[in-house]
Amino acid sequence: MNDAGGRTGVLGPGAGGSATGDGFLRRRRRRWLRWTAAGAATMLLGGVAVGWAAYRKLDGNITSDTTAADELARYERERPTALVRDAQNILMIGSDSRSGNENGRYGRDSGTERSDTTILLHLAADRRSATAVSLPRDLMVDVPGCRRRDGTRSEPTFTMFNYAFQAGGSACTIRTVEKMTDIRIDHHVVVDFNGFKEMVDAVDGVEVCVDAPIRDKAAKLRLPAGRVKLDGEQALGYVRARKTLGDGSDTERMDRQQRFLAALAAKVRSNGVLLNPVKLYPVLDAATSSLTTDPGLASLRGLYDLVRGMRGIPMERVQFLTVPRKSYAHDANRDELVEPAAHRLFARLRSDAPVAVARELPEGGPEGHARGLSGGSSLTPDPMPTFRGRTAAEGACE
Repeated sequence: MNDAGGRTGVLGPGAGGSATGDGFLRRRRRRWLRWTAAGAATMLLGGVAVGWAAYRKLDGNITSDTTAADELARYERERPTALVRDAQNILMIGSDSRSGNENGRYGRDSGTERSDTTILLHLAADRRSATAVSLPRDLMVDVPGCRRRDGTRSEPTFTMFNYAFQAGGSACTIRTVEKMTDIRIDHHVVVDFNGFKEMVDAVDGVEVCVDAPIRDKAAKLRLPAGRVKLDGEQALGYVRARKTLGDGSDTERMDRQQRFLAALAAKVRSNGVLLNPVKLYPVLDAATSSLTTDPGLASLRGLYDLVRGMRGIPMERVQFLTVPRKSYAHDANRDELVEPAAHRLFARLRSDAPVAVARELPEGGPEGHARGLSGGSSLTPDPMPTFRGRTAAEGACE
């Protein structure tokens, strides 16, 4: 009996501490829970590690423009004062540098670079509107004396706007813009050819409408007429092409750039990129890989805070326009500001006051003229001026 009872205790059907085997099942459950917890912890730690690695990669992609920051600090006393808290003015500079393996295909690297495209982006303090103002590369302006790459200093001169970037990089361009507009530049971003291409490819291309077939050797661009979805390489050619498209003017090229940027903004918004980490990562990777920014933006957190503030802006409140300009009186191949329209635009941006844009303005004014400018009694408040431009809601094919 005792032997039989003992054998039953050891070899019975439950093989555990009781005839039903409950102890064995509890031990199995505890082992399973331990393994599950260990697996979950491993996956969690792995996910954190992957996320941290991705963050570090994106964060490390960005180049901090400390040289420009040091130069701007040197001239802090002469810089404009920001008038409206939380409003932001960001200078976006497209560099035509041929340095680097990817940029070399667009021409010989002469050791210098100019600003192929420059846009002053104003973000309203309430983040309910954004206004992007193109500054013509051929605009005649006063460029201050600036520090060159070799440490020498250039002389102040009255010349084309894009000379500023060649003479003293982003710091010289910022000082030139601030001198011209009296607007404090809070941040700046410099992007090269390759960075622009990768951004377009990361959102799977951007659709535009082409009026007639394009064959442009200089821009390496061949496109049929009609609706065309451009990849990164094609998009770069499209926004750079000049002499073979339309009237060959830089003004028309800026209009085309604005149409493309409006379409790009709409594509990012419609695809839910900003809210989808899977879609957002390649866009951020592409964007950060070729960016040089001021130290305040030279981190993923800095860029994220900037983008996050723009997510709620309606597409119809994202506006693109060119600073009011006309042919320079002494050289038809150069530009000069139209006054008082340009002054009014700069004053409203500086004070965070709204402006409006329209595709067409009444005939009779110079190129880029705005309606709604002061012309009556000083006691009558000026209406909101309207400048020739477009919104991101219009799309590239409208």
